[in-house]
Amino acid sequence: MELAGELGIWAVLGSAHPLTWGSPQARPGRGGGHKPHNSLYVLDDTGALADRYDKRFCSGDPEGRTGDLAHYTPGDHPTVFTVKGVRCGALICYDFRFPELYRDYVRQGVQLVLHSYHAARMTPAKVRAIRAAIGEDVLHLNTSDTYPGITMPATMTAQAAANHVWISCPNSSARQSCWGSFFVRADGVTTGRLRRDRAGVLISTVDTEAPLYDSTRHWRANALSGVLNSGTPVRDPRSADRTSL
Repeated sequence: MELAGELGIWAVLGSAHPLTWGSPQARPGRGGGHKPHNSLYVLDDTGALADRYDKRFCSGDPEGRTGDLAHYTPGDHPTVFTVKGVRCGALICYDFRFPELYRDYVRQGVQLVLHSYHAARMTPAKVRAIRAAIGEDVLHLNTSDTYPGITMPATMTAQAAANHVWISCPNSSARQSCWGSFFVRADGVTTGRLRRDRAGVLISTVDTEAPLYDSTRHWRANALSGVLNSGTPVRDPRSADRTSL
């Protein structure tokens, strides 16, 4: 926070955010109380804490015995803030599986999504198990040999293009990292990428006025409001009869 204020920059930092534990007996390791949030702290250019995003979709079973839910309490709110005229939103890792979160941000006018990941620290045994689950016979048809490596970058490209939002996709560089951090333009084009397993800095330019390709711009508002077709439907018996040629 001090450094952000000293340099006059906004920063988004990942952290666990502790919650209230209640009685003195309700402490970590003793049971009771509330698990922390998996969070992103949003710092403004004075170093002040402007907001916080808490990961809403934590992986795990409904009973909270596995995955993230064994360790974290899910969040319940979007986080929207504006930096130099650019409206921003924040998401964390497994949130990528739920396109509804992106649509909700689009409804709120978000132009840039800061989507932080930790798809890293894969052991050789874990990679081998994932490769086996994917199927060795189809690995050559895909861009990676892990589920995160295949699905996460592809989904970010799709979300950028479908929603016409810019997306920053930082990932841990800890070995083994499933993919290197990258940045996607609002037309779905990747404009920068870091190397896997190597620490680095990626600088990207956001120009929300750039005339980028957007094939869904005429119909996105319809889809967001629940009108799930383009153009104008007609009343026609040949259209209504769906069981004849």
